[in-house]
Amino acid sequence: MADCSCGRSPTGKCVGWHGLSEQQYQERKSNYDEKQNRKVDAE
Repeated sequence: MADCSCGRSPTGKCVGWHGLSEQQYQERKSNYDEKQNRKVDAE
C-alpha cells in the first residue's frame, strides 16, 4: 500500500477513501473508529 496524501486514511496508508463523498467518508471513519475502540476494550 502507498502512503496516503489526501489525509483521509486512518492508517496513513492509502485505503481508497479519497474517492468517497464527505457523508460516505464520515460513515466509514465512524465505523473504523468503533471497531478500533472495540479492539482496545477487548485487550
